Amino acid sequence: MRVVVVGGGIAGVSTVAALRAGGFDGDLTLVDAGELPYDRPPLSKEYLAGGKDLKQIALQPPHWYDEQRVRLINQSTVTALRPAHGAVELTGGLLLRADRVVLATGGGAARPPIPGGDGERVHVLRTADDADRLRAALTPGARVLVVGAGLIGAEVASTAVDLGCEVVLTDPVAKPLAAALGGELAAWLHELHARRGIVTLRAGVESFAETPDGIEVRFTGGFEPSRAFDAAVLGVGMVPVTALAAAAGLEAERGVVVDDLQVTSNPAVLAVGDAARTRRGPRAEHWEAAQHDGARAAAAILGTRPPAPTAPWFWTDRHGRHVEVVGAMGAAGRVVVRGSFDDPAFSVFGLRGGLVVAAAAVDDSSAARAARRMIDRRVPVHPRRLADPSVNLRALLRA
Repeated sequence: MRVVVVGGGIAGVSTVAALRAGGFDGDLTLVDAGELPYDRPPLSKEYLAGGKDLKQIALQPPHWYDEQRVRLINQSTVTALRPAHGAVELTGGLLLRADRVVLATGGGAARPPIPGGDGERVHVLRTADDADRLRAALTPGARVLVVGAGLIGAEVASTAVDLGCEVVLTDPVAKPLAAALGGELAAWLHELHARRGIVTLRAGVESFAETPDGIEVRFTGGFEPSRAFDAAVLGVGMVPVTALAAAAGLEAERGVVVDDLQVTSNPAVLAVGDAARTRRGPRAEHWEAAQHDGARAAAAILGTRPPAPTAPWFWTDRHGRHVEVVGAMGAAGRVVVRGSFDDPAFSVFGLRGGLVVAAAAVDDSSAARAARRMIDRRVPVHPRRLADPSVNLRALLRA
């Protein structure tokens, strides 16, 4: 059997790794548009700050692909899927034979239709090239506007202020990420920006306009006067890359539609990562979710049982604080704080019916791991014991 994986992000690399780990012995090709497959989360942090280069954020060292017998075709893109003919077409007309194709095409940065939003001083952050261009603008003293205070926007704002920029962060939402973190923790995290000297506005952007003084930004609602900036960054989400799938006749609406094993409307094609979504829910746009997609796709190709599902998990880093989130805080009927928001490390647990359904841990990875086991195992817990930092979380797991 010949398998071609299109896209070298975490979903694509996880797919080829899971195939080889599962005993796949056929031809395996990974096609990537970049110099090498690299990790995306550092783009808003260490890579943007200049602390790591592209090789240091590579998902695997170059020799790994040789050792795993993966043919890596880099700096190339797939221009057409031809599943009926068992082939994919690359730039230049090269045809690769493929019995199964896995689409790991990811997503592109969203650019809302804001007048002037396509100007040279208006940046997005999705690729290493995007990060390189943005880093050149983040010079000490530069006036930087970050639009959107979600994960990417908040991390970019944190990195920019670390680099000595004068940062304004704007978002029309009072408590960004409240649905994922809970209102109290979301408000606390958002307040960290002001403590670092970042000006936060509750507004959207109406227009950008190039001027001799930089870029003039007019905000929505008329409550904020227009301001001049040297650079603006749009951190307002992503758009799944589905053009290749749609052109091949696959069902693609708000993502390439897949079943529970990542198989698309054509059984010869699978889709994983940010480009894919199941009928029963929205896309899961997080690193580990993409990794799990790759494992499920490999199981589908191998005809083996897919890994058991676990509670969703993601993380964010900003202003020297590391936050891990597991589960679904929106499903919680009660919130329990373990420790205090003034502590060096603390956690917030969401409960429903005596069970933990979510948790957010600040600088406490062990609490996040314990919470995940509580969710997966449906371990009953008493809120008072959960809130007491002197009670070992492992003891609660054994209860």
